[in-house]
Amino acid sequence: MTKPRRIDLIGIATAAGASVRGCGMGPEALRVAGLAEALIELDQVVVDHGDLRRPHPALDASPASQRLPDERRADVLDLAARISDQGLAILDAGNFPVFLGGDHSIAMGTVSAVARHCAATGKPVFVLWVDAHADFNTPATSPSGNLHGMPLALLCGEPGFDDEYQGEWLGRIDPRHVSVIGARSVDRDERKLLNARGVEVLDMRKIDELGVVALMRTLLTRVKATGGHLHVSLDVDAMDPAIAPGGGTLVPGGLSYREAHLIMEMLHDSGLVGSLDVVELNPFLDHGGASATLLVDLVASLFGRAIMGEEAGPVEFVTEE
Repeated sequence: MTKPRRIDLIGIATAAGASVRGCGMGPEALRVAGLAEALIELDQVVVDHGDLRRPHPALDASPASQRLPDERRADVLDLAARISDQGLAILDAGNFPVFLGGDHSIAMGTVSAVARHCAATGKPVFVLWVDAHADFNTPATSPSGNLHGMPLALLCGEPGFDDEYQGEWLGRIDPRHVSVIGARSVDRDERKLLNARGVEVLDMRKIDELGVVALMRTLLTRVKATGGHLHVSLDVDAMDPAIAPGGGTLVPGGLSYREAHLIMEMLHDSGLVGSLDVVELNPFLDHGGASATLLVDLVASLFGRAIMGEEAGPVEFVTEE
């Protein structure tokens, strides 16, 4: 990856799009796990903009997860507009935004920022969605009604979202430029939409059969041929719960430690990635920071941390006489 001018960290401290409380603490957990320090160690220039958040609602005896859907939707969309504007400013300045979630509904704003930036520069946008779920539901198809399962459908222009979801902040992407890798939990109606719209789903069966390398090479070749901007959206539940227990929607049989790192290493080598989400980390459910530490390590791999390091050169053999 070409070294960016600067990496800008933005936390979005929200769980409004999810039904399980706790992932609003995710940005701070990633900081505590040493995200900025890991990037600085790789000779990156890092700026932390702190967290975007909505004001806390009035206190009562009801859990936050039972707040009225209209209130939670307003939180999600308010943050999406603010994320989109701030992300756009970072990209227009030539810097690399790393968005720290928060639940996956934040991608409504993060990917919109990328889409708006690329619309002005004439670059096609590609999205690699590293996730156990496809997040391609609409309000009509979603079994739960939770907005963290809908961002890709909104971004790809799927009908069924009313005027409240629209605005100058909303960017659009081509569903044929979206690849979901690591999927293993897709709803029935969601599956129909994915097939109809041409979204590429690299599910765990394909990974088992073909391996990460073959699938990633094909994907990266396609992006490179167009000169596109690749946005990566990394959800903690893409990994197997045995190594990443800190998520609210865990599904067995996910990416292994090495598969996840290999994806990040190949993305770094491609030089195509221009923006990143790290989402759904729930410190309340994590085990001793294991998931936060893994996510920090994966981000470091994306930015060039290598087993031997780039400074390693050819080995000189000396024969003893």
